[in-house]
Amino acid sequence: MINKNLKTIKLILMTVFLISLASCDISSKYEKREKEKIQDYLDNNRNLNFSLKPSGLYYLEVEAGTGLSPIIGDSVFVTYTGLFLSGNIFDSNAYGTDTYDYIVGNNRNVEGFNEGISYMKEGGKALILIPSSLGWGAIGSYPYIEGYTPVLYQLELVHVKRPVK
Repeated sequence: MINKNLKTIKLILMTVFLISLASCDISSKYEKREKEKIQDYLDNNRNLNFSLKPSGLYYLEVEAGTGLSPIIGDSVFVTYTGLFLSGNIFDSNAYGTDTYDYIVGNNRNVEGFNEGISYMKEGGKALILIPSSLGWGAIGSYPYIEGYTPVLYQLELVHVKRPVK
């Protein structure tokens, strides 16, 4: 009886191990494809001099701001356009009259968006390339953004408002 249970446990563990191993191969394939997409974009846009941040975010200051740099707790007012690397827009508020406002540090945005804003000063414009690890990850955001999809954002930090103390 004990031998039979041990064999069953071994079989289950081996199955779990093989499934885990197979899923790692699938993930690495998608991660490799994503890195190739990013490199192709950078190669085809050599005029864009992005700086690669330690997190993996690509940041390009388009126009330096002169105002406040946002810190946790500040309200920021942003105009943005989100694009796929193909140039197709998936989201934007740049064509309306309202800015997108949120409190820095409230986890309302993907990590790469927050990081990109943190490098800016009020009045500045930037372009950020967000790898999926700082965006919507392996799962994506159905139905618009597939997993392992890097995205670009054109950002303008319109206003920074410090909380009243």
